[in-house]
Amino acid sequence: MSDVEIGRGKRARTAYSFDDVAIVPSRRTRDPKDVSINWQIDAYKLSLPMLAAPMDSVVSPDTAIEIGQLGAIGVLNLEGLWTRYADPLPLLEEISQLPAENAIQRMQEIYSAPIQADLIKERISYIRASGVAVAAALSPKRTAEFHEAVVKAGVDLFVIRGTTVSAEHVGSGVEPLNLKEFIYELDVPVVVGGVATYSAALHLMRSGAAGVLVGFGGGAAHTTRSVLGLAVPMASAVADVAAARRDYMDESGGRYVHVIADGSVGRSGDIAKAIACGADAVMMGSPLARATQAPGRGWHWGAEAQHAELPRGERVHVGTVGTLAEILNGPSRSADGSMNLFGALKRAMATTGYSELKEFQRVEVVVQGR
Repeated sequence: MSDVEIGRGKRARTAYSFDDVAIVPSRRTRDPKDVSINWQIDAYKLSLPMLAAPMDSVVSPDTAIEIGQLGAIGVLNLEGLWTRYADPLPLLEEISQLPAENAIQRMQEIYSAPIQADLIKERISYIRASGVAVAAALSPKRTAEFHEAVVKAGVDLFVIRGTTVSAEHVGSGVEPLNLKEFIYELDVPVVVGGVATYSAALHLMRSGAAGVLVGFGGGAAHTTRSVLGLAVPMASAVADVAAARRDYMDESGGRYVHVIADGSVGRSGDIAKAIACGADAVMMGSPLARATQAPGRGWHWGAEAQHAELPRGERVHVGTVGTLAEILNGPSRSADGSMNLFGALKRAMATTGYSELKEFQRVEVVVQGR
């Protein structure tokens, strides 16, 4: 990849966002009905290549079930309101009504309640009783503390998600979390991230993860770039991590680690571009927060927004466009890419002549002029 000179003492790589790239139609097209977007991670076969982001504005136990029934996986945030309060519905209503000037402060107060292991078990058991795959998430900081309760409760897919996640998390005065040792001790597949570079992704793949999240998460609701100066142009990040997947397959003798784009996937076209750059699936938040069933009631926020010391997110109004079924599978009543997300992915694949997701990763892309 070419680099540019910022000044005499610093050079930087050129990187591209999803907005900077476009998919090139090919000479062959096919009927969208003949296109498959089925995805399998570990033993779990899905009709949609998507995980719903572990954010309280998106995934509740009930929406996790509905998302599972629609063909994807809803990931429950085990550090959210559902594991801190027996009945979080009044608090979700309060958050949706907070005036902007004190929203973050009040959310910090609400989320200061302790996480309860009994509620972790109760929420996971409730989702499991529906028959869908159960996925739940913890941050690296909380993983060592609560992972036993999560696994005993019967989770099918364990997600370790943070702004950035390394193969070994070291903290002063605490035992470091060694992901390789940790993952091999578990009996469930682990998805971990986010990462944004080839080398960081390769280290996580060597830890035994079933999937790697690319990006910082949070998407429309995070302010990490403004607060910490950290950002990742997603097209380049996904392509870099896909290269790490390829090299790790050679290194490991064929072990495949799924690449999941987590961030800047806000419209249907972003899903197609993420797959085209090498992702196997996407993790989405804000598009699902627009559902009539979404717990956020038209508002969207992530774990960064209620950080006790340094909030790196905000509560944003995303509105409501339709049901979860309409947002994921249509029909759409809008031309802005906010509905029938995966019908659009099928049509993008059909327009370029591809019938399978793995094939579509080879589609030609171009960089648009700046």
